[in-house]
Amino acid sequence: MKRLFSVLLLLALAVSAQAQLLWKVSGNGLAQPSYIVGTYHLAPASFVDSIPGLKDALSGCRQVYGELSLQELTDMGKLQQMQQAMMLPDSVKLQDLFTQEQTERLNAFMRSLLGADLSTAMVGEQLSRMKPAALSAQLQVLLYVKLHPEFNKQQLFDMAILQAAAGEGKTVGGLETLAFQTRVLYGSQTLQRQAESLLCLADHRDYMEDVAERLTKAFFAQDLEAVETISEEKMNNRCDSSPEEDELLIYGRNADWAKKLPTIMQTAPTLVAVGCAHLPGERGLLALLRQAGYEVTPVSPN
Repeated sequence: MKRLFSVLLLLALAVSAQAQLLWKVSGNGLAQPSYIVGTYHLAPASFVDSIPGLKDALSGCRQVYGELSLQELTDMGKLQQMQQAMMLPDSVKLQDLFTQEQTERLNAFMRSLLGADLSTAMVGEQLSRMKPAALSAQLQVLLYVKLHPEFNKQQLFDMAILQAAAGEGKTVGGLETLAFQTRVLYGSQTLQRQAESLLCLADHRDYMEDVAERLTKAFFAQDLEAVETISEEKMNNRCDSSPEEDELLIYGRNADWAKKLPTIMQTAPTLVAVGCAHLPGERGLLALLRQAGYEVTPVSPN
């Protein structure tokens, strides 16, 4: 399930140590505290108002760091490179990665979601050129939109934080590059493994929708414990992410960020905004910063 949550991978409840998205990082030589907020890439921008202390944290910090910088997110050249990386080699079509029976299962799923499939003129031709991981990501977003027709991709939570910081003249940096994330999402698995994961989405639509809805509610409830529990769920088959995939998508990135953040936070008080699945657990970003000597505490409402 980590793979599902990482690509997307939204009821505020009482704030406690287990229901908290905003955390203060202090001590260990920091002259002023920094903050970490867990995000969800499909959450609406309006949810910023539902996290106690977030606006104050943003106002008090001199810089904001997301997974990607605002500059990279708006660089058309780099976005085009990512789009190219999402496409199959010219000699390969998506159908080449499946048996006829598997293609029929995938087509049935796509028709139920899109009203079109790989055999549909124009639309099918475009989809046939996409890597399975890229198509899977698009289909997961469409599943979400069907469940949440109010979704507006122009007004998203994590982008709202970065844009608000930029509007106040703050430095807006990134912990990773778009090229790195592109490699992780679309180049780290074989095409055969990507095809297997895409077929899992098609074969287990009801379960995938249920997981996505429960993760959404856990995020809106600011319940990191529930986020961790749901993202750790296993189907006990090939649809589960492997330990190597978990390392690449979650844990290795957490460790890399934990190494970068001390220097960043020493430079200036910083608000760090990253996917909430990266925060909880023994190998989560919060625990790694505590292990590095920082005091990491939940921000309670005034």
